[in-house]
Amino acid sequence: MNGGSLGLRTGSYGLLQNINGAIAGGGISKSLSNVRKSSTKMLSVIREKERPLPNAWYRYIGCRKFSMLLLIAFALLVFALGSFVVNKDSTSPNVLQRIGTLGIVPYVNGGHHEASQILGEKDKKKDENRFQIPAFKGASVLPFRHPCVNFTFPPPPPPTRRRLGPRPCPVCYLPVDQAIASMPSSSSASPVLHNLTYVLNENPIKSEPHGGSDFGGYPSLKQRNDSFDIKESMTVHCGFIKGSKPGHGTGFDFDESDLAELQQFHDIIVASAIFGKYDVIQQPQNISEEAKKNIPFYMFVDEETEAFMKNRSILCSSKRVGLWRIVVIHNVPYSDARRNGKVPKLLLHRIFPNVRYSIWIDGKLQLVVDPYQVLERFLWRQNANFAISRHYRRFDVFVEAEANKAAGKYDNSSIDEQVDFYKKEGLTPYSESKLPITSDVPEGCVLIKEHIPITNLFTCLWFNEVDRFTSRDQLSFAIVRDKIMTKVDWSINMFLDCERRNFVIQSYHRDLLEQMPPPVPAVVRRPPALPNTRGKTPGKRIPRRGRDRRSGSSRHRKAAASNRDRNFF
Repeated sequence: MNGGSLGLRTGSYGLLQNINGAIAGGGISKSLSNVRKSSTKMLSVIREKERPLPNAWYRYIGCRKFSMLLLIAFALLVFALGSFVVNKDSTSPNVLQRIGTLGIVPYVNGGHHEASQILGEKDKKKDENRFQIPAFKGASVLPFRHPCVNFTFPPPPPPTRRRLGPRPCPVCYLPVDQAIASMPSSSSASPVLHNLTYVLNENPIKSEPHGGSDFGGYPSLKQRNDSFDIKESMTVHCGFIKGSKPGHGTGFDFDESDLAELQQFHDIIVASAIFGKYDVIQQPQNISEEAKKNIPFYMFVDEETEAFMKNRSILCSSKRVGLWRIVVIHNVPYSDARRNGKVPKLLLHRIFPNVRYSIWIDGKLQLVVDPYQVLERFLWRQNANFAISRHYRRFDVFVEAEANKAAGKYDNSSIDEQVDFYKKEGLTPYSESKLPITSDVPEGCVLIKEHIPITNLFTCLWFNEVDRFTSRDQLSFAIVRDKIMTKVDWSINMFLDCERRNFVIQSYHRDLLEQMPPPVPAVVRRPPALPNTRGKTPGKRIPRRGRDRRSGSSRHRKAAASNRDRNFF
């Protein structure tokens, strides 16, 4: 095929037009002659146009090759334009890209995310395939040879294979010996605040309509506001106000032997609590010998839980259940077990005054990663002194409040009163303006903390809000954090919830576990035995008598009924 083929193909369009005109003119012969003339004219025109082209062009490049060159050039142009658009979009800032939430949400949750309320569905779809997880504000740059320097999240599964609900995601931990070597030799510096003391021996008298308790006191609104004015030395309410020493005549009291042990020095402790026999003790797994030797695990229980454990022969005189050292609490300050659980959760620094680091996990959780590795990953590697995971779906306090009301987590009027109070103080819905803060709502079942004055103040003031308002600590977290951050250069490492689910496994509460049916035993299917044909004539079947046949079927029915009963129980 030569260059004239292009002219033939181009002329075909003129051919169809002339045929139509000939038919309209009323003669086939006339139309054919017109077609020939028009084709001849068109070919001559094209040849005239192609005449200036060099003869080498016709010799080496034909019509199809020329067409392919045009297509390749067009494809390159489209690719260049597309790359420009992608780069332009990837550099445009938006809250989800910088938060790094939606990049992991399709992989972890596979469900709807509250971020669409900020950016809308269009921006949400744009960021679904981005996997940027921002570093904590004070995070250090990993050295070139650090084992986790090149760690990245794997891409999410396709939409058809995504699992609904929150799921764990990969986390890069150092080996235990390297994690131990990473522990700082001295405490972190506490910004501005260097000396923190607590109100003791106070006779609690309620003078204002807002909440409080005999255990935490009834600080006035002025005292509350003054506690957020960070100074070098401060004295604040922080529970245990009725005595001279926490756990001794203050409510939430300990045995004398336990009280002496809690005063001892430890680099690291792990703590949890069960009140109202609400949970089943979960034994930690994958704990190194170094951690078993050097890190104590404390489980706080009330007298009701202690009696339940003794009746079930779980607790003996050694006060140990597996790795857990059981500490019994007397004179619990609240009738609500959830409020009692907030005391060790938020006031561990009052109970353990000589501890450097603590890991708190709720009673329903099982720790499955070594504590040294957890601290290295979420505190030491990040140059942080407080770490908590953000909620897997919600990051706005107002949305969290509505979710608590819908789920019946607390009295609705009390939740409304607390949120309205914070709104008057200036709390606003979460938006991009709060970056680098990535969420206002924590998943508060795990707290990783270095015990220094500023973090101790934070958990004291957080406890005071829980004591003043509802026990839903997710609602009061942001207001306390933001007020402190406006005064000092300090922040919290809020890591992804899927990372938390990597090192703790969540179980059901005990009442739900008892309502669940027992697991059905597996049925072992065995192949039928081969018939014994020894001594029998092949192909012949010996008939059974009627009585034997009936008795055999009766035995079969009885055996089947027995199997059903056994499977049921």
